[in-house]
Amino acid sequence: MMKDKSILINNIYHMLAYAFQTLNQEKYEDLAVESFDEMYDLLAAILAKGIGLQLKQGLYREYINCQEELPVMRGKINMSGTIKNRLAHKRVLACEFDELSENNLYNQILKTTVMLLLRNAKVKTKYKDDLKKEMLFFANVDVLDPVLIKWSAIRFQRNNQTYRMLISICQLIVEGMLITTEAGEYRLASFVDEQRMCRLYEKFILEYYSRHYPELSVSAAQISWDVDDGIRTMLPVMQSDIHLQKDNTVLIIDAKYYSHTTQTRFDKHTLHSNNMYQIFTYVKNRDYKFGNEKHKVSGMLLYAKTEEEIQPDNVYQMHGNQISVRTLDLNLPFTEIAGQLNSIVELHFDLVR
Repeated sequence: MMKDKSILINNIYHMLAYAFQTLNQEKYEDLAVESFDEMYDLLAAILAKGIGLQLKQGLYREYINCQEELPVMRGKINMSGTIKNRLAHKRVLACEFDELSENNLYNQILKTTVMLLLRNAKVKTKYKDDLKKEMLFFANVDVLDPVLIKWSAIRFQRNNQTYRMLISICQLIVEGMLITTEAGEYRLASFVDEQRMCRLYEKFILEYYSRHYPELSVSAAQISWDVDDGIRTMLPVMQSDIHLQKDNTVLIIDAKYYSHTTQTRFDKHTLHSNNMYQIFTYVKNRDYKFGNEKHKVSGMLLYAKTEEEIQPDNVYQMHGNQISVRTLDLNLPFTEIAGQLNSIVELHFDLVR
């Protein structure tokens, strides 16, 4: 798809660094300058570095319930089990107790993901060697069936906040790259999952503007429907990707990551119709909220540029609002990507840098 695979992969590292602030720490700085030719290597390198740092702090442990037959009492006695032992002339007690253990869901996900990477031929030996050494500390941790991991049910607390980025990287690997063969074996596919790349693309743009433009209000704001009677029952939620505001000037950006930026019918290229309907709806409903105040609300569809010959670059004036369509070229050095993003907001909000 892209002209220079290594540039794209390195830029995905930058996107991850914006999405996960942990990657901006000095401990990860050597990864930022390393050149990666395979997505597998990038994710394996991040995971190896992150797990190594976690091991220095100590693996997260939590209490798990254990049941064992012991010669002395520990915790509380399981009466039914103990009676069975007595009847069988066993001089042991059936005990139930809680034990602090590293064999919990968070470490199980780390080990499961590493095992997938170790089985992949494309991951370079130097990253595999690091991961293998780290797995020596996971000897008592179980491996899960990756298909059965319920990512949405995972919760973080103060004691395991350091796992947030690591688990997110694991999810990118397991969900975005894992496919099952007919024989039931797992192998890693190319990192081309549009849905997950789109989420990362959105998060990157949002966090980029949040970090570099403090004079703007930056959010992924919900936009309420402007209805005459106040009744919004059963209306779908309008959740913007990026909502930028300075005073009464607003720019709503919908970030789109597709393998094809346009749709083709009868050899005619057009924009994805649902994308245009969506951004127009967002803009008009946000526009109405200002009422009679002087204001400016615009919208933009920002596509990740592909290798297609026809790339959208249009500006439309629709019912008093500007709707533009742009592409962001991720196949450039990151400073040039930043320049593209900067020009969008500096032009719209008349900012001088």
